Amino acid sequence: MLVTMKEILDVANEQNYAVAAPNVISEIDGRAALETAEDLNAPLILDISWRGTMDLEFVGSYMTRLADQASVPVAINMDHGKDFAQCIHAIRAGFTSLMVDRSTLPFEQNIAEVAEIVRIAHAVNVSVEAELGHVEEGCLYDVAREKGLTDPAQAREFVERAGVDCLAVAVGTAHGSYKGEPRLDFDRITAIKKEVNIPLVIHGASGTGEDKLAQACRLGINKVNVSCDLLRAASIEIENHDNTFDGAYDLWKLIQKGYKRRLGEYIRLFGSDGKAWTAPHSKLFRKKWGMREV
Repeated sequence: MLVTMKEILDVANEQNYAVAAPNVISEIDGRAALETAEDLNAPLILDISWRGTMDLEFVGSYMTRLADQASVPVAINMDHGKDFAQCIHAIRAGFTSLMVDRSTLPFEQNIAEVAEIVRIAHAVNVSVEAELGHVEEGCLYDVAREKGLTDPAQAREFVERAGVDCLAVAVGTAHGSYKGEPRLDFDRITAIKKEVNIPLVIHGASGTGEDKLAQACRLGINKVNVSCDLLRAASIEIENHDNTFDGAYDLWKLIQKGYKRRLGEYIRLFGSDGKAWTAPHSKLFRKKWGMREV
């Protein structure tokens, strides 16, 4: 069931749990994510990061088609949209949500550019996420952890003026693999949550630690982006498999097996299992597309 990210996260915010947002780039991981959500009766957000060679309209067409057949609520979100054209392409491609990333710009410019996209997106019922503060790369974590953390006072002004539906905050996570020990600023999460009444998002969950993520969700995080850990789980399945010529035919199944196992663990950790509202065509996704268990 294809819905907007706002629909999913408003419920999560009200009921105090978080929704997993796996980053997907292909039919293989897209189907794995959707199957996992159906198995756990959980809402899901599929994040798709634009890459230089990616045809957004092509990717959007098949991801929205798959999501629409699912028995659970699914949003298709463009992750880290860097310019106006990307956002418009994503809307045309059928994405139901946009993550507009202007986090490296000065505060006023960030607001102005995000607000422009919000006006357009909301006119066609597309949700918008933006980032305040800046989530650094994990390779810089040991020297840049304290840099760019979200200011709670600015968060309120940003949300009011930009009009976003959810806010990605910098509270101690990092993209990719951490260099150094991850340390989440729980006091900062609490302070931001007191200032804004919309759902909060953290990027860079992989490697952060399950206890830390669970605590962040209890304090008010409602969307958690995850990618690297899912890919690592898929890689482990492949490494442990007989990769001879005959065995190579089943590599895609192994990718899905590892991906599904780790994503399922995250969904349970975030508390979104069993939280889906069911579409009339329950389990049609798997029946229609002839999906088989791995």
